[in-house]
Amino acid sequence: MELEKYIILSDAQLVTFALDGDSVAFETLFKRYRDGIYNLCLQRTGGNTDDASDLMQETFVKVYVNLEKYDSKFTFGQWIYTIARNNFIDYVRRRRDDLSLDSLKGTSTTSFVSLDNAESPEERIISAQHTVQLERCMAELPEKYRQMVELRFVREYSYEEIAAHMGLPIGTVKTQIHRARERLCKLIANQ
Repeated sequence: MELEKYIILSDAQLVTFALDGDSVAFETLFKRYRDGIYNLCLQRTGGNTDDASDLMQETFVKVYVNLEKYDSKFTFGQWIYTIARNNFIDYVRRRRDDLSLDSLKGTSTTSFVSLDNAESPEERIISAQHTVQLERCMAELPEKYRQMVELRFVREYSYEEIAAHMGLPIGTVKTQIHRARERLCKLIANQ
């Protein structure tokens, strides 16, 4: 399909194509919502451009990984903004000093368990396909980026915990995670 034809497709059509492995369809969705999600994150972080950029990228990684869970009863815009909002809530929780890591893990584990139990067999297959695709993209990252992405998004370490674990300054950790996410998003979009 020619690139111009993607522009006129509805979000639902683009989601269908993206679920079938069409990376241009997902990239088109990304371009449609990138600025809106970034501006929402920028507003919610009080104008912090680094955090807003990180949150936007995290949102689109989550959108990609969970695309098969999109319910067409809602507009794609509502769905992605809900993910962005929940991502911001998680961000605030991670930054709170008075919450322990155990209570955070308890909260997120409960929500993931309920999502897993609600998956149909088809959704599990699509999720497995996305997992394989994500793992392929992760394998293309340099080792230090792959390790940081795993610590941040799989093990849910805070920036401070990653810095301590890897013996790096926190600024370096934030910069490298930002770069790793950017590279991962590009790899996913080019699949």
